[in-house]
Amino acid sequence: MRRFPLIFGVLLVLVLSGCGDVSQRDVGLPVSLECVPFARALSGIDLRGNAVDWWWQASGRYARGKVPAIGAVMVLAPAPGLPRGHVSVVSQVMSPREILVTQANWVHHRVTTDQLVVDVSTYGDWSLVRVWWPPTGTLGMTGYAVLGFIYSAYTTDHERIVQSVPGAVRFARNE
Repeated sequence: MRRFPLIFGVLLVLVLSGCGDVSQRDVGLPVSLECVPFARALSGIDLRGNAVDWWWQASGRYARGKVPAIGAVMVLAPAPGLPRGHVSVVSQVMSPREILVTQANWVHHRVTTDQLVVDVSTYGDWSLVRVWWPPTGTLGMTGYAVLGFIYSAYTTDHERIVQSVPGAVRFARNE
């Protein structure tokens, strides 16, 4: 009889340990908001138009590059399911091949925070990524071409980005 509580306790710990990083499984804040106004509000990068147009519009106005940095906007090229590309804000650099992003409308009508993005390019140059897919709680199978990163003129950190999400949502919705 004494073994049952011990076994039950061990099983409970194992099950709960699967809960781990809730942000990677969370489907985010329910809001009808596109990626562009949200990224503009969160990053302070004042560009307009479709997500893919940001890369070209940033030339001469903002620093651009191939290395992720906190507060930078990652620009994805058009792809099936992303006819106008996609933009998200880097919220944390985890390793040379892993970052977290905060974004709107990756999951339809949701703002998701700290979602994993993995560089799967052959040379580790951030030209091809796979993105966390919250509804399944796994890294997506599709590789997305990255045009690059647009760097904000403002220095920031992970905590500021997370704290700024509600205000960015309000600002972007009123735009």
